[in-house]
Amino acid sequence: MFWIFTFGLLCIPIFVCAFTDNECYVTCSDYFYREGDVTIGAFFPLHIYYTGNKVPGKYLPYSFQDYRVQYKFKNYQFVLALVFAIEEINRNPDLLPNTTIGYDIYNIPFTEKNILRSIFLWRTRIINPLPNCDCGQKRKSPVVLTGPSWSASAHIGTFLQLYKIPQVTFGPFDSILNDRGQFNSLYQMSPKDTSLSLAIVFLLLQFRWSWVGLIIPDDHRGTQILSDLRENMENHGICIAFLKIISSAWNAFSNELWKNMYKIEESSANVIVIYGDIISVQGLMRHIAQLLVTWKVWVLSSSWDVDTHSDYFMVESFHGSLVFSHHHDEMVEFMNFVQTVNPYKYPEDNYLPKFWHLFFKCSFSEFNCQLLENCQPNASLDLLPRHHFDPAMNEEGYNIYNAVRAVAYSIHEMNLQKIQTQPYAKGEEMVFFQWQLHPFLKNTIMRSHIGRHTATHGGGNLDAQYDILNFWNFPSGLGLKVKVGTYSLSAQQGPQFSLCEQMIQWPTGFTMICISA
Repeated sequence: MFWIFTFGLLCIPIFVCAFTDNECYVTCSDYFYREGDVTIGAFFPLHIYYTGNKVPGKYLPYSFQDYRVQYKFKNYQFVLALVFAIEEINRNPDLLPNTTIGYDIYNIPFTEKNILRSIFLWRTRIINPLPNCDCGQKRKSPVVLTGPSWSASAHIGTFLQLYKIPQVTFGPFDSILNDRGQFNSLYQMSPKDTSLSLAIVFLLLQFRWSWVGLIIPDDHRGTQILSDLRENMENHGICIAFLKIISSAWNAFSNELWKNMYKIEESSANVIVIYGDIISVQGLMRHIAQLLVTWKVWVLSSSWDVDTHSDYFMVESFHGSLVFSHHHDEMVEFMNFVQTVNPYKYPEDNYLPKFWHLFFKCSFSEFNCQLLENCQPNASLDLLPRHHFDPAMNEEGYNIYNAVRAVAYSIHEMNLQKIQTQPYAKGEEMVFFQWQLHPFLKNTIMRSHIGRHTATHGGGNLDAQYDILNFWNFPSGLGLKVKVGTYSLSAQQGPQFSLCEQMIQWPTGFTMICISA
Protein backbone atom coordinates (compact mmCIF):
# COMPACT_ATOMS: atom_id res chain seq x y z
CA MET A 1 0.00 0.00 0.00
CA PHE A 2 1.53 3.28 -1.09
CA TRP A 3 0.82 6.70 0.41
CA ILE A 4 1.54 10.02 -1.20
CA PHE A 5 2.90 12.81 0.93
CA THR A 6 1.56 16.06 -0.53
CA PHE A 7 2.43 19.45 0.85
CA GLY A 8 0.58 22.15 -1.07
CA LEU A 9 2.36 25.13 0.36
CA LEU A 10 5.77 23.85 -0.69
CA CYS A 11 4.87 22.71 -4.21
CA ILE A 12 4.12 24.78 -7.25
CA PRO A 13 0.90 23.19 -8.54
CA ILE A 14 1.48 23.38 -12.30
CA PHE A 15 4.67 23.64 -14.33
CA VAL A 16 4.70 24.36 -18.04
CA CYS A 17 6.97 21.82 -19.73
CA ALA A 18 8.76 22.46 -22.99
CA PHE A 19 7.70 19.31 -24.81
CA THR A 20 4.20 18.50 -23.55
CA ASP A 21 1.19 20.59 -22.67
CA ASN A 22 -0.49 17.89 -20.58
CA GLU A 23 -1.28 19.39 -17.20
CA CYS A 24 -1.01 16.07 -15.38
CA TYR A 25 2.47 15.46 -16.80
CA VAL A 26 3.81 18.72 -15.43
CA THR A 27 2.01 18.59 -12.08
CA CYS A 28 4.56 17.16 -9.69
CA SER A 29 4.86 16.29 -6.03
CA ASP A 30 8.29 16.49 -4.43
CA TYR A 31 7.55 13.76 -1.90
CA PHE A 32 6.08 10.30 -1.64
CA TYR A 33 5.88 7.79 1.14
CA ARG A 34 5.41 4.10 1.77
CA GLU A 35 4.18 2.87 5.12
CA GLY A 36 6.37 0.64 7.28
CA ASP A 37 7.17 -0.16 10.91
CA VAL A 38 10.42 1.68 10.22
CA THR A 39 11.11 3.91 7.22
CA ILE A 40 14.27 4.91 5.40
CA GLY A 41 14.46 8.59 4.49
CA ALA A 42 15.91 9.08 0.99
CA PHE A 43 16.89 12.25 -0.88
CA PHE A 44 17.27 11.70 -4.64
CA PRO A 45 17.65 14.20 -7.56
CA LEU A 46 14.60 13.12 -9.56
CA HIS A 47 13.51 16.39 -11.18
CA ILE A 48 14.56 20.00 -11.38
CA TYR A 49 12.68 23.27 -11.77
CA TYR A 50 13.90 26.01 -14.06
CA THR A 51 12.55 29.17 -15.64
CA GLY A 52 12.43 30.13 -19.30
CA ASN A 53 11.90 33.90 -19.52
CA LYS A 54 12.14 34.67 -15.78
CA VAL A 55 8.68 36.20 -15.53
CA PRO A 56 8.53 37.58 -11.96
CA GLY A 57 6.09 35.97 -9.55
CA LYS A 58 3.16 37.97 -8.22
CA TYR A 59 3.36 37.12 -4.54
CA LEU A 60 6.80 35.81 -3.52
CA PRO A 61 10.15 37.60 -4.03
CA TYR A 62 12.75 35.85 -6.18
CA SER A 63 10.06 33.58 -7.67
CA PHE A 64 8.90 33.20 -11.26
CA GLN A 65 5.63 32.45 -13.01
CA ASP A 66 7.09 30.48 -15.93
CA TYR A 67 8.60 27.57 -14.02
CA ARG A 68 9.23 24.39 -15.98
CA VAL A 69 9.98 20.87 -14.84
CA GLN A 70 12.63 18.51 -16.19
CA TYR A 71 12.55 14.89 -15.06
CA LYS A 72 15.81 13.02 -14.47
CA PHE A 73 14.55 9.69 -15.74
CA LYS A 74 17.95 8.00 -15.41
CA ASN A 75 18.00 8.79 -11.71
CA TYR A 76 14.74 6.93 -11.21
CA GLN A 77 16.89 3.83 -10.86
CA PHE A 78 17.75 5.16 -7.39
CA VAL A 79 14.10 4.70 -6.41
CA LEU A 80 13.92 1.26 -8.00
CA ALA A 81 17.09 0.07 -6.25
CA LEU A 82 15.65 1.25 -2.93
CA VAL A 83 12.27 -0.44 -3.50
CA PHE A 84 13.92 -3.64 -4.78
CA ALA A 85 16.12 -3.93 -1.68
CA ILE A 86 13.25 -3.15 0.71
CA GLU A 87 10.88 -5.68 -0.88
CA GLU A 88 13.62 -8.33 -0.79
CA ILE A 89 14.17 -7.69 2.94
CA ASN A 90 10.45 -7.65 3.74
CA ARG A 91 10.08 -11.08 2.10
CA ASN A 92 12.87 -12.54 4.26
CA PRO A 93 11.32 -14.20 7.34
CA ASP A 94 14.69 -14.47 9.08
CA LEU A 95 15.62 -10.80 8.82
CA LEU A 96 13.59 -8.34 10.91
CA PRO A 97 10.68 -10.74 11.51
CA ASN A 98 7.36 -9.03 12.20
CA THR A 99 8.91 -5.72 11.10
CA THR A 100 8.34 -4.07 7.73
CA ILE A 101 10.53 -1.39 6.16
CA GLY A 102 9.01 1.52 4.30
CA TYR A 103 10.49 4.63 2.74
CA ASP A 104 10.10 8.39 2.73
CA ILE A 105 11.47 9.80 -0.57
CA TYR A 106 12.18 13.47 -1.23
CA ASN A 107 13.38 15.11 -4.40
CA ILE A 108 16.61 17.09 -3.91
CA PRO A 109 15.92 20.65 -5.08
CA PHE A 110 18.35 22.73 -7.08
CA THR A 111 19.11 25.39 -4.49
CA GLU A 112 20.87 24.84 -1.18
CA LYS A 113 18.10 26.76 0.61
CA ASN A 114 15.49 24.26 -0.53
CA ILE A 115 17.70 21.29 0.36
CA LEU A 116 17.65 22.42 3.98
CA ARG A 117 13.91 23.08 3.81
CA SER A 118 13.37 19.50 2.63
CA ILE A 119 15.37 18.01 5.49
CA PHE A 120 13.49 20.23 7.98
CA LEU A 121 10.25 18.92 6.52
CA TRP A 122 11.45 15.32 6.81
CA ARG A 123 12.42 15.88 10.42
CA THR A 124 9.39 17.83 11.67
CA ARG A 125 6.62 16.32 9.47
CA ILE A 126 4.84 19.66 9.16
CA ILE A 127 4.26 21.93 6.17
CA ASN A 128 5.95 25.03 7.60
CA PRO A 129 8.78 23.41 9.54
CA LEU A 130 10.58 24.88 12.51
CA PRO A 131 14.11 23.54 13.17
CA ASN A 132 13.52 22.60 16.82
CA CYS A 133 9.93 21.48 16.46
CA ASP A 134 9.07 17.79 16.17
CA CYS A 135 5.29 17.95 16.47
CA GLY A 136 4.10 16.51 13.17
CA GLN A 137 3.28 12.92 12.24
CA LYS A 138 5.64 10.50 13.99
CA ARG A 139 7.53 7.88 12.02
CA LYS A 140 10.43 5.65 12.88
CA SER A 141 13.15 6.73 10.47
CA PRO A 142 16.44 5.36 11.78
CA VAL A 143 18.60 6.49 8.85
CA VAL A 144 18.77 8.91 5.92
CA LEU A 145 20.11 7.97 2.48
CA THR A 146 21.67 10.73 0.33
CA GLY A 147 23.57 11.16 -2.94
CA PRO A 148 25.03 11.14 -5.48
CA SER A 149 26.21 14.74 -5.06
CA TRP A 150 28.73 15.17 -2.26
CA SER A 151 27.64 18.80 -1.74
CA ALA A 152 23.98 17.87 -1.16
CA SER A 153 25.08 15.11 1.22
CA ALA A 154 27.28 17.61 3.06
CA HIS A 155 24.44 20.12 3.52
CA ILE A 156 22.06 17.44 4.77
CA GLY A 157 24.79 15.91 6.95
CA THR A 158 25.45 19.22 8.70
CA PHE A 159 21.85 19.18 9.91
CA LEU A 160 21.61 15.46 10.72
CA GLN A 161 24.67 15.38 12.94
CA LEU A 162 22.98 17.86 15.29
CA TYR A 163 20.57 15.04 16.16
CA LYS A 164 23.10 12.21 15.71
CA ILE A 165 20.89 10.72 12.98
CA PRO A 166 22.81 8.14 10.88
CA GLN A 167 23.35 9.16 7.25
CA VAL A 168 24.51 6.83 4.46
CA THR A 169 25.72 8.23 1.12
CA PHE A 170 25.71 6.27 -2.13
CA GLY A 171 27.64 8.70 -4.34
CA PRO A 172 31.38 8.67 -5.10
CA PHE A 173 33.69 8.51 -2.09
CA ASP A 174 34.66 11.97 -0.90
CA SER A 175 37.46 12.88 1.49
CA ILE A 176 35.51 15.80 3.01
CA LEU A 177 32.58 13.56 3.93
CA ASN A 178 35.09 11.19 5.55
CA ASP A 179 36.11 13.89 8.05
CA ARG A 180 34.78 12.52 11.34
CA GLY A 181 35.17 15.93 12.96
CA GLN A 182 32.66 17.47 10.53
CA PHE A 183 30.45 14.47 9.77
CA ASN A 184 30.52 12.06 12.68
CA SER A 185 27.13 10.52 11.76
CA LEU A 186 27.88 9.91 8.05
CA TYR A 187 28.90 6.66 6.35
CA GLN A 188 29.96 6.22 2.72
CA MET A 189 29.10 3.10 0.74
CA SER A 190 31.42 3.78 -2.20
CA PRO A 191 35.09 2.71 -2.02
CA LYS A 192 37.95 5.17 -2.30
CA ASP A 193 39.45 6.00 -5.71
CA THR A 194 43.03 5.66 -4.47
CA SER A 195 44.17 3.62 -7.48
CA LEU A 196 42.01 5.22 -10.20
CA SER A 197 44.86 7.38 -11.52
CA LEU A 198 47.09 4.33 -11.92
CA ALA A 199 44.28 2.44 -13.67
CA ILE A 200 43.88 5.33 -16.15
CA VAL A 201 47.63 5.38 -16.81
CA PHE A 202 47.63 1.63 -17.54
CA LEU A 203 44.91 2.23 -20.15
CA LEU A 204 46.93 5.03 -21.75
CA LEU A 205 50.02 2.82 -21.87
CA GLN A 206 48.04 -0.01 -23.44
CA PHE A 207 47.45 2.12 -26.56
CA ARG A 208 50.70 4.11 -26.33
CA TRP A 209 48.79 7.34 -25.76
CA SER A 210 51.49 9.75 -24.61
CA TRP A 211 49.90 13.14 -25.45
CA VAL A 212 46.71 13.50 -23.42
CA GLY A 213 44.38 16.34 -22.42
CA LEU A 214 43.07 16.55 -18.87
CA ILE A 215 39.84 18.16 -17.58
CA ILE A 216 39.09 18.21 -13.85
CA PRO A 217 36.61 20.02 -11.56
CA ASP A 218 37.67 23.05 -9.56
CA ASP A 219 37.33 21.42 -6.13
CA HIS A 220 39.23 19.27 -3.64
CA ARG A 221 38.60 16.08 -5.63
CA GLY A 222 40.06 17.63 -8.77
CA THR A 223 43.12 18.76 -6.84
CA GLN A 224 43.72 15.24 -5.51
CA ILE A 225 43.26 13.42 -8.83
CA LEU A 226 45.48 15.97 -10.59
CA SER A 227 48.28 15.33 -8.11
CA ASP A 228 47.93 11.55 -8.51
CA LEU A 229 47.65 11.65 -12.31
CA ARG A 230 50.63 13.96 -12.76
CA GLU A 231 52.86 11.72 -10.67
CA ASN A 232 51.81 8.49 -12.40
CA MET A 233 51.87 10.02 -15.90
CA GLU A 234 55.35 11.52 -15.42
CA ASN A 235 56.65 8.20 -14.10
CA HIS A 236 55.47 6.47 -17.30
CA GLY A 237 56.47 9.11 -19.87
CA ILE A 238 52.96 10.46 -20.59
CA CYS A 239 52.66 14.21 -21.23
CA ILE A 240 49.72 16.48 -20.43
CA ALA A 241 48.80 18.30 -23.65
CA PHE A 242 46.54 20.73 -21.81
CA LEU A 243 44.90 21.08 -18.41
CA LYS A 244 41.46 22.63 -17.99
CA ILE A 245 39.98 23.22 -14.55
CA ILE A 246 36.19 23.49 -14.85
CA SER A 247 34.08 25.40 -12.36
CA SER A 248 30.93 23.57 -11.29
CA ALA A 249 29.07 26.87 -11.74
CA TRP A 250 29.63 26.73 -15.51
CA ASN A 251 26.66 25.43 -17.46
CA ALA A 252 26.17 24.75 -21.14
CA PHE A 253 25.58 28.46 -21.79
CA SER A 254 28.47 29.80 -19.72
CA ASN A 255 30.73 32.29 -21.53
CA GLU A 256 33.76 30.90 -19.71
CA LEU A 257 32.95 27.40 -20.91
CA TRP A 258 32.59 28.62 -24.48
CA LYS A 259 36.00 30.33 -24.27
CA ASN A 260 37.68 27.11 -23.15
CA MET A 261 35.87 24.68 -25.43
CA TYR A 262 37.44 25.83 -28.71
CA LYS A 263 40.91 25.15 -27.28
CA ILE A 264 39.81 21.64 -26.32
CA GLU A 265 38.27 21.00 -29.75
CA GLU A 266 41.34 22.25 -31.64
CA SER A 267 43.92 20.54 -29.44
CA SER A 268 46.26 18.07 -31.13
CA ALA A 269 45.50 15.61 -28.29
CA ASN A 270 42.99 13.04 -29.54
CA VAL A 271 42.52 11.50 -26.08
CA ILE A 272 41.06 13.54 -23.21
CA VAL A 273 40.62 12.38 -19.62
CA ILE A 274 37.61 13.89 -17.78
CA TYR A 275 37.36 13.36 -14.04
CA GLY A 276 34.31 14.47 -12.07
CA ASP A 277 30.86 13.51 -10.88
CA ILE A 278 27.51 14.28 -12.51
CA ILE A 279 27.20 17.68 -10.87
CA SER A 280 30.73 19.05 -11.19
CA VAL A 281 31.09 18.61 -14.97
CA GLN A 282 27.46 18.55 -16.13
CA GLY A 283 27.76 21.82 -18.09
CA LEU A 284 30.88 20.60 -19.88
CA MET A 285 29.34 17.24 -20.82
CA ARG A 286 26.19 18.88 -22.15
CA HIS A 287 28.26 21.32 -24.18
CA ILE A 288 30.37 18.55 -25.74
CA ALA A 289 27.19 16.68 -26.66
CA GLN A 290 25.69 19.74 -28.32
CA LEU A 291 28.82 20.45 -30.39
CA LEU A 292 29.03 16.85 -31.69
CA VAL A 293 32.75 16.50 -30.92
CA THR A 294 33.12 13.09 -32.57
CA TRP A 295 36.88 13.08 -33.23
CA LYS A 296 38.06 12.66 -29.63
CA VAL A 297 38.34 9.63 -27.35
CA TRP A 298 37.02 10.50 -23.89
CA VAL A 299 38.32 8.60 -20.85
CA LEU A 300 35.80 9.10 -18.07
CA SER A 301 35.42 8.34 -14.37
CA SER A 302 32.66 6.09 -13.06
CA SER A 303 30.22 8.83 -12.04
CA TRP A 304 29.95 10.13 -15.59
CA ASP A 305 26.56 10.75 -17.12
CA VAL A 306 25.11 13.20 -19.61
CA ASP A 307 21.65 14.28 -20.70
CA THR A 308 22.26 14.03 -24.42
CA HIS A 309 21.07 16.84 -26.68
CA SER A 310 21.98 15.11 -29.94
CA ASP A 311 19.12 12.64 -30.23
CA TYR A 312 18.20 13.98 -33.66
CA PHE A 313 21.56 12.97 -35.13
CA MET A 314 22.92 9.54 -35.98
CA VAL A 315 26.33 10.40 -34.53
CA GLU A 316 26.99 11.29 -30.89
CA SER A 317 29.92 12.91 -29.10
CA PHE A 318 30.58 10.25 -26.48
CA HIS A 319 30.29 7.15 -28.65
CA GLY A 320 33.51 5.16 -28.18
CA SER A 321 34.30 6.61 -24.75
CA LEU A 322 36.07 4.46 -22.16
CA VAL A 323 34.61 4.58 -18.66
CA PHE A 324 36.09 3.36 -15.37
CA SER A 325 33.52 1.96 -12.94
CA HIS A 326 33.99 0.25 -9.59
CA HIS A 327 33.39 -3.46 -10.06
CA HIS A 328 30.17 -4.83 -8.61
CA ASP A 329 28.18 -8.03 -8.96
CA GLU A 330 25.60 -8.26 -11.71
CA MET A 331 22.05 -8.21 -10.35
CA VAL A 332 19.89 -10.28 -12.71
CA GLU A 333 17.10 -10.27 -10.12
CA PHE A 334 16.99 -6.49 -10.31
CA MET A 335 16.49 -6.52 -14.08
CA ASN A 336 13.67 -9.04 -13.62
CA PHE A 337 12.16 -6.75 -11.02
CA VAL A 338 12.36 -3.73 -13.36
CA GLN A 339 10.32 -5.64 -15.96
CA THR A 340 7.45 -5.99 -13.47
CA VAL A 341 7.33 -2.31 -12.42
CA ASN A 342 4.43 -0.28 -13.77
CA PRO A 343 2.14 2.52 -12.53
CA TYR A 344 -0.74 0.08 -11.99
CA LYS A 345 1.34 -2.08 -9.65
CA TYR A 346 2.46 1.02 -7.73
CA PRO A 347 -0.49 3.38 -8.30
CA GLU A 348 0.69 6.14 -5.96
CA ASP A 349 4.19 6.53 -7.41
CA ASN A 350 4.07 9.96 -9.01
CA TYR A 351 7.02 9.38 -11.40
CA LEU A 352 5.98 6.16 -13.13
CA PRO A 353 2.93 7.78 -14.82
CA LYS A 354 5.32 10.32 -16.38
CA PHE A 355 7.26 7.46 -18.00
CA TRP A 356 4.11 5.80 -19.30
CA HIS A 357 2.61 9.03 -20.65
CA LEU A 358 5.78 10.17 -22.41
CA PHE A 359 7.09 6.87 -23.79
CA PHE A 360 4.05 4.59 -24.04
CA LYS A 361 1.42 7.13 -25.15
CA CYS A 362 -0.84 6.68 -22.14
CA SER A 363 -3.40 9.37 -21.43
CA PHE A 364 -4.42 10.82 -18.08
CA SER A 365 -7.87 11.04 -16.62
CA GLU A 366 -8.94 14.69 -16.57
CA PHE A 367 -10.65 14.13 -13.24
CA ASN A 368 -7.80 12.85 -11.04
CA CYS A 369 -4.71 12.55 -13.30
CA GLN A 370 -4.74 8.75 -13.04
CA LEU A 371 -3.50 6.85 -16.08
CA LEU A 372 -6.16 5.36 -18.32
CA GLU A 373 -6.00 1.79 -19.59
CA ASN A 374 -5.06 2.73 -23.15
CA CYS A 375 -1.28 2.23 -23.08
CA GLN A 376 0.85 0.16 -25.37
CA PRO A 377 0.48 -3.54 -24.43
CA ASN A 378 3.29 -5.08 -22.38
CA ALA A 379 4.86 -1.67 -21.73
CA SER A 380 7.93 -1.98 -19.51
CA LEU A 381 10.82 0.19 -18.38
CA ASP A 382 13.34 -2.19 -19.95
CA LEU A 383 11.91 -1.30 -23.39
CA LEU A 384 13.01 2.33 -23.09
CA PRO A 385 16.07 3.62 -24.98
CA ARG A 386 19.17 3.19 -22.84
CA HIS A 387 20.06 6.88 -23.00
CA HIS A 388 16.78 7.52 -21.14
CA PHE A 389 16.80 4.58 -18.73
CA ASP A 390 19.12 1.59 -18.23
CA PRO A 391 17.49 -1.42 -16.49
CA ALA A 392 20.86 -2.87 -15.45
CA MET A 393 21.82 -1.88 -11.91
CA ASN A 394 24.52 0.76 -12.03
CA GLU A 395 27.16 1.58 -9.44
CA GLU A 396 25.00 4.05 -7.50
CA GLY A 397 22.06 1.62 -7.51
CA TYR A 398 24.33 -1.12 -6.17
CA ASN A 399 25.47 1.17 -3.36
CA ILE A 400 21.83 1.96 -2.52
CA TYR A 401 20.97 -1.73 -2.49
CA ASN A 402 23.83 -2.50 -0.11
CA ALA A 403 23.06 0.53 2.05
CA VAL A 404 19.48 -0.67 2.61
CA ARG A 405 20.68 -4.15 3.48
CA ALA A 406 23.29 -2.71 5.86
CA VAL A 407 20.56 -0.73 7.64
CA ALA A 408 18.31 -3.81 7.90
CA TYR A 409 21.09 -6.03 9.30
CA SER A 410 22.09 -3.29 11.76
CA ILE A 411 18.55 -2.92 13.09
CA HIS A 412 18.28 -6.70 13.30
CA GLU A 413 21.49 -7.00 15.35
CA MET A 414 20.46 -4.13 17.60
CA ASN A 415 17.08 -5.76 18.24
CA LEU A 416 18.74 -9.07 19.11
CA GLN A 417 21.02 -7.35 21.59
CA LYS A 418 18.12 -5.51 23.18
CA ILE A 419 16.14 -8.74 23.52
CA GLN A 420 19.08 -10.37 25.31
CA THR A 421 19.68 -7.45 27.67
CA GLN A 422 16.18 -5.99 28.05
CA PRO A 423 13.44 -8.61 27.60
CA TYR A 424 10.10 -7.10 26.69
CA ALA A 425 6.58 -8.44 26.78
CA LYS A 426 5.15 -10.27 23.78
CA GLY A 427 3.52 -7.83 21.40
CA GLU A 428 5.26 -4.85 22.95
CA GLU A 429 6.78 -2.49 20.43
CA MET A 430 10.58 -2.33 20.27
CA VAL A 431 11.67 1.23 21.01
CA PHE A 432 15.07 2.69 20.15
CA PHE A 433 16.68 6.03 19.46
CA GLN A 434 18.36 6.82 16.15
CA TRP A 435 21.77 7.42 17.71
CA GLN A 436 21.74 3.89 19.16
CA LEU A 437 22.09 2.46 15.63
CA HIS A 438 25.55 3.97 15.05
CA PRO A 439 27.85 1.20 16.38
CA PHE A 440 25.85 -1.51 14.61
CA LEU A 441 25.74 0.38 11.31
CA LYS A 442 29.44 1.19 11.47
CA ASN A 443 30.38 -2.47 11.97
CA THR A 444 27.98 -3.70 9.28
CA ILE A 445 29.28 -1.26 6.64
CA MET A 446 32.88 -2.06 7.57
CA ARG A 447 32.24 -5.77 7.05
CA SER A 448 30.48 -4.93 3.77
CA HIS A 449 33.49 -2.98 2.52
CA ILE A 450 35.87 -5.78 3.48
CA GLY A 451 33.74 -8.36 1.68
CA ARG A 452 33.07 -6.31 -1.48
CA HIS A 453 36.25 -4.32 -2.02
CA THR A 454 38.97 -6.54 -0.56
CA ALA A 455 38.20 -9.73 -2.41
CA THR A 456 40.66 -12.58 -2.81
CA HIS A 457 42.40 -13.01 -6.16
CA GLY A 458 45.39 -15.23 -6.94
CA GLY A 459 46.43 -15.55 -3.32
CA GLY A 460 46.50 -11.79 -2.71
CA ASN A 461 44.02 -9.24 -1.45
CA LEU A 462 42.53 -6.82 -3.97
CA ASP A 463 42.48 -3.26 -2.69
CA ALA A 464 40.58 -1.97 -5.75
CA GLN A 465 38.70 -3.42 -8.70
CA TYR A 466 37.51 -1.50 -11.75
CA ASP A 467 35.54 -2.51 -14.81
CA ILE A 468 36.50 -0.74 -18.03
CA LEU A 469 33.36 0.03 -20.02
CA ASN A 470 33.06 1.09 -23.64
CA PHE A 471 30.14 3.40 -24.43
CA TRP A 472 28.29 2.26 -27.56
CA ASN A 473 25.93 4.96 -28.79
CA PHE A 474 25.88 4.63 -32.58
CA PRO A 475 23.27 5.21 -33.73
CA SER A 476 22.53 7.81 -31.08
CA GLY A 477 20.15 6.44 -28.48
CA LEU A 478 21.67 2.94 -28.28
CA GLY A 479 23.25 3.91 -24.95
CA LEU A 480 25.08 0.67 -24.06
CA LYS A 481 28.02 0.46 -21.66
CA VAL A 482 29.87 -2.74 -22.59
CA LYS A 483 32.54 -4.24 -20.34
CA VAL A 484 35.78 -4.54 -22.32
CA GLY A 485 38.38 -4.85 -19.57
CA THR A 486 39.30 -4.93 -15.89
CA TYR A 487 41.87 -3.42 -13.56
CA SER A 488 42.73 -4.62 -10.07
CA LEU A 489 45.41 -3.81 -7.55
CA SER A 490 46.77 -6.68 -5.46
CA ALA A 491 48.86 -6.13 -2.35
CA GLN A 492 51.06 -9.11 -3.28
CA GLN A 493 50.95 -9.24 -7.08
CA GLY A 494 50.61 -5.55 -7.86
CA PRO A 495 48.42 -4.13 -10.66
CA GLN A 496 46.51 -6.55 -12.89
CA PHE A 497 45.21 -5.14 -16.19
CA SER A 498 43.30 -6.86 -18.99
CA LEU A 499 41.56 -5.46 -22.07
CA CYS A 500 39.77 -6.97 -25.07
CA GLU A 501 40.65 -4.49 -27.82
CA GLN A 502 38.56 -6.32 -30.41
CA MET A 503 35.36 -5.44 -28.54
CA ILE A 504 36.04 -1.70 -28.44
CA GLN A 505 34.01 0.60 -30.68
CA TRP A 506 35.89 3.80 -31.42
CA PRO A 507 34.43 7.26 -32.02
CA THR A 508 32.66 7.85 -35.32
CA GLY A 509 35.24 8.58 -38.02
CA PHE A 510 38.02 6.41 -36.59
CA THR A 511 38.66 3.22 -38.54
CA MET A 512 41.58 2.02 -36.41
CA ILE A 513 42.94 2.45 -32.93
CA CYS A 514 43.11 6.13 -32.08
CA ILE A 515 46.57 7.70 -32.05
CA SER A 516 47.39 10.43 -29.51
CA ALA A 517 51.14 10.99 -29.48
